[in-house]
Amino acid sequence: MEHHRPFASDSLQKLFLGRSSQFLHLIQTIERYSTAEAPILIQGETGTGKELVARALHCSGKHRHGPFIPVNCASLPDTLLESELFGHCRGAFTDACTDRKGLVEFAQDGTLLLDEVESLTPKAQAGLLRFLQDGTYRPVGANRECRFNGRVIAASNSDLRKLAESGKFRMDLYYRLNVLQISVPPLRERREDILFLAIHFLERFRTRYGGGASAFSSDTEQWMLEHHWPGNVRELENFIHGVFLNSEGNIIRFMPVDSTLHQQDQEWEDMKSARQRVVESFERNYLHKLMTHCRGNITKAAQLAGKERRCLGRLLKKYKIDRHSFIVVNPPIEEARQ
Repeated sequence: MEHHRPFASDSLQKLFLGRSSQFLHLIQTIERYSTAEAPILIQGETGTGKELVARALHCSGKHRHGPFIPVNCASLPDTLLESELFGHCRGAFTDACTDRKGLVEFAQDGTLLLDEVESLTPKAQAGLLRFLQDGTYRPVGANRECRFNGRVIAASNSDLRKLAESGKFRMDLYYRLNVLQISVPPLRERREDILFLAIHFLERFRTRYGGGASAFSSDTEQWMLEHHWPGNVRELENFIHGVFLNSEGNIIRFMPVDSTLHQQDQEWEDMKSARQRVVESFERNYLHKLMTHCRGNITKAAQLAGKERRCLGRLLKKYKIDRHSFIVVNPPIEEARQ
């Protein structure tokens, strides 16, 4: 039987963690686009890891030995755009006392990431379009053209196509940036990764602080699985950091401060709805732990759960749990010897 590899290259393994089907699809897309020279547009919500995706593309591409230069487009005012991006010559304007390299030149033979590209003003968009069209630029005050040899990646937390259709973003620039596109899924769409990432962050903070809590209570795990995570992976990491620093003992036990008040403010739900909600919450958590323990082996999992294999398969499908994401390609040496 063919197993799905969680990572296919050492560089991606160092940058990414996950096991869900959505995550594996993202990794496969990154690998497929890594050698492409065309511009790539990365779209996803805040905190999903768009810059991390861009770094992965850089580290696995032909320009991996060159620099990786991220540019926050929201911080580039019109008056400084050309100077910041393309550099300037001495005497080009009042404060230009010396020659200065631009970010494009710093990214030569590497990767230039244009983050929050949707925030560029119309004037800035026009300047960027000219640069992308022929791959050349001219430092402010210079009388020569310079050629850029590198990769350009853009990232946005907005739907650029909708912005272009509404006239808020240049359509021609959108097409220039969107030769290839990568959509980074929000954390709520890859719930199989939540506890996996939470444990990773917990171990990271234990290492940083020289010890501390080493596990989560079942209630805390359940809350993490059910939380919406509007801030995505960044929110999860910050959450783990906070509860770790506030924990006492070896087990992290978290209870939202406003959970009791929130429950009082809600209309009382009927018993059938309450039972269904609790059952679904239990089943989802149980199946996740079961498949982790059995490493994706449905036959073994069905035996341990006391259910028929087909019935267990229907439950996994109901909760969108992909068994392949729990398969371990290279088992520990001790286990392989058995």
